[in-house]
Amino acid sequence: MKNVTDSFVSLGHWPSAGSFGFNTDILATNLINLSVVIGVLIFFGKGVLSDLLDNRKQRILNTIRNSEELREGAIEQLEKAGARFRKMEMEANEFRVNGYSEIEREKLNLINSTYNTLEQLEKYKNETIQFEQQRAINQVRQRVFQQALQGALGTLNSCLNNELHLRTISVNIDMLGAMKEITD
Repeated sequence: MKNVTDSFVSLGHWPSAGSFGFNTDILATNLINLSVVIGVLIFFGKGVLSDLLDNRKQRILNTIRNSEELREGAIEQLEKAGARFRKMEMEANEFRVNGYSEIEREKLNLINSTYNTLEQLEKYKNETIQFEQQRAINQVRQRVFQQALQGALGTLNSCLNNELHLRTISVNIDMLGAMKEITD
């Protein structure tokens, strides 16, 4: 904290030659602020982030289980469709003379509809998983950002008290007065 205060107070130690400049020592100014913000984020956000991720993991696992149940149902439908196919095949042999081409069309339609149903169920499962993952990531980002912002505001409010404000204002007024005297 002393370095932060020194960087504000150091404004008064500039030579009064009428020049104005910036403190360009990035390591002395920005690195300290960045390390404080990162430290606060890690300290306060670790527990909340792990809880959010655990909850999201459970939701995703439940979604996967539901998708697996749907898949098993589709497999049962496929087995039933296979049984129906075998039955149709036997009937086709009996009625080959009367309508072989019609039975083949029915067989292909049945296979295609079952295949399409399986593809749709797999696509739905994948979309659900991807949606839940994206939603989890967005919620975690939003919470981390809110906590980081609250932590940074808390740090700024605790560091910048009335005395520091008054000293900074006083130093700036003295600098402006010195610059005015030089220009007069």
